[in-house]
Amino acid sequence: MVSTPSSSAASGDGAAHAHGAATPAPADGGAPASGDGAGAGPARRPRWRRPPGRLPAPPSWARRRVPWATSAAVFVLQQVGTGFAAHDQRAADSVGLDGTARLLLTLGPLLLPARYRYPRCAVFGTSAVTLAYLAAGYPYGPVLLSVVVAGFAALVAGYRYATWSALGMLWLGNLLVAHTFHRLLPPGDDPPGSWGADLFMLVWMVALCTAGELARVRHAERERRQREAEEAEKRRADEERLRIARELHDVLAHSISVINIQAGVGLALLDSEPAQARTALTTIKAASKEALGEVRQVLDTLRAPGDAPRAPAPGLDRLAELAEQAASAGLRVTTETEGAPVPLPPGADLAAFRVVQEALTNVVRHSGSRTALVRIRYGSTAMELLVDDEGPATGTGPTGGGNGLVGMRERAAAFGGTLEAGPRPGGGFRVLATIPLPPGEGGAPLQ
Repeated sequence: MVSTPSSSAASGDGAAHAHGAATPAPADGGAPASGDGAGAGPARRPRWRRPPGRLPAPPSWARRRVPWATSAAVFVLQQVGTGFAAHDQRAADSVGLDGTARLLLTLGPLLLPARYRYPRCAVFGTSAVTLAYLAAGYPYGPVLLSVVVAGFAALVAGYRYATWSALGMLWLGNLLVAHTFHRLLPPGDDPPGSWGADLFMLVWMVALCTAGELARVRHAERERRQREAEEAEKRRADEERLRIARELHDVLAHSISVINIQAGVGLALLDSEPAQARTALTTIKAASKEALGEVRQVLDTLRAPGDAPRAPAPGLDRLAELAEQAASAGLRVTTETEGAPVPLPPGADLAAFRVVQEALTNVVRHSGSRTALVRIRYGSTAMELLVDDEGPATGTGPTGGGNGLVGMRERAAAFGGTLEAGPRPGGGFRVLATIPLPPGEGGAPLQ
């Protein structure tokens, strides 16, 4: 064991070190204030809220999108394609394309622009128009294209039952037209329809439903991945803000505490001992310069989040500087190292340094002790950081709790470690942090 006495002071949140004082539980914020008319009766459901059991409203992209181009393409294909198909069919088997046929071929595409905003109306409307066209005995052709497009859009939007019902209505209606009411409908003396054609229509309906379901699943999966990516990005941003807040808290609290102490010494000795006052001012200058450098480094990470830092982050190798920065504060720090030192990853090394810095800061600000012990123990799987002082507490810190202990616990937990802080059995205060070591780097086990 190596024992090196030195003088050290660190700064931090005063609330992080309340010697022997229990930290009260956070007060309940209370229930939010009620709005106008609270307590006057049961709240009415907002008009915009959809009743339970109903399908969700179409997504925002669907509500904003009006597919004029595809609807116009379907209109052209139905009009031109059916005209060509009519030339290949015998006049006795079908009615010629008259004005009513052209109107029915137009009504289907006219319903398609609403297929994203009102998918059920579009699929039922196109199915009814198509059934009317088939019942009138007009020539076969791409008349089913409107039903295919509207049904596919409804399935992707999640309206599967509405789509199945509309397609079933169309298929059953076509069966009745082809095999039951064929003699009552034009053209006259029309023979029964072909069961092969009915089977073909059923097959393409099943194929349409299958394709729509696959597209819906892919669309839902894509939206889920996008939502998870956005949540992960927000979580990373929150973690980065928390990390920067901890860094700024530790840097500023440490340096400002040292500056405050040295300013008090300088003011007290300005007239009687100018030489010591000059020493205090020198210490203030050095502490402020270091604080500005570390704050600048933290702010650089905000301006260029993907770049490497320009200066190395502080680590346990800078514990001696903590002693030098506050040597005149009167706190004598003894550092002890047990076991073979193990190099830590930069993030863990910074966390260990900040824990010691915050603990020593709280000793300076809130303890009557002028001595402190910092012990670093390297085990087989973890490193222990222990900071002890003999107390008693000065009672100068706030009693409601602060960010010091919270920040130290968060730093240790970020690397899988733990931190315990509280009064010692013999008096004073103790901070004990445990940080796991990289695999294969440890020495003897901790006892």
